Amino acid sequence: MKIGIFDSGVGGLSVLKEIKEKINFADIIYYGDSFNSPYGSKSIKEIQKLCLKIGEFLIDNRVDVIVIACNTATAAALETLKERFTSVPIIGVVTPGAKMAIKQSKNKKIGVLSTPFTAKSDIYKNVIKNLNSKYEVYQEGCDLLCPMIERGWESNEKNKGLLKSYIDRLPQDIDTLILGCTHYPLIRGEIESLVNKKIVDPAEETAMHVLFELNKLALKTGIKKIRRDKINVDYFITGSLEKFKEVGEKFLGECLVNIYQPLID
Repeated sequence: MKIGIFDSGVGGLSVLKEIKEKINFADIIYYGDSFNSPYGSKSIKEIQKLCLKIGEFLIDNRVDVIVIACNTATAAALETLKERFTSVPIIGVVTPGAKMAIKQSKNKKIGVLSTPFTAKSDIYKNVIKNLNSKYEVYQEGCDLLCPMIERGWESNEKNKGLLKSYIDRLPQDIDTLILGCTHYPLIRGEIESLVNKKIVDPAEETAMHVLFELNKLALKTGIKKIRRDKINVDYFITGSLEKFKEVGEKFLGECLVNIYQPLID
């Protein structure tokens, strides 16, 4: 079995990490579109066009499930991809994150840090309200965080001050904070040092959703789940392979091999 994961760059590694911890019977193709990062500053049409090309690449590589490991791409292109590629399940990160936040919040006040596109789309607010209308949702678009993390976040007072400025724009009485961009778990320690809230990383619940879909597929098709000590991961990166390797290895704590540039128009 094979899982396809894609993001605008290194952020989706937070989802890949959770999937690797929970699933040991499926190989992974990871597509990081760092050449076109950040997605959060693009139009919905631009994002959809990029996502459709990546979807075609993953389908051509015969994946059994596609994970949109990017909140912005989920907001802009989840339904578009579902309409185009009907042969495999396609999973976004927003609904799993929203469900987890509802479980975590006690005072029903939830904050979201995300890209400007995700914040403007109101996708977290809409999904949470549809699940339970009693919850209040506050969203803050952080235009600089994603590209800074993509290049390799430096832990210093200046960057900590920038991060704090975004967090301070959210109401103080929220009790739960969603990391609404998959890049943000890469600096989770910095965020936790600035807030005394429950932190929700949608990657955790997304990985469980992927496991559910693969188990369902195995039952339906009779494919045997062959568990292994180590699964194979192939990385296809549109931007700098060296920078991806540097940032990725720092976050995952392991040496990354099988890194290629995709042959895609």
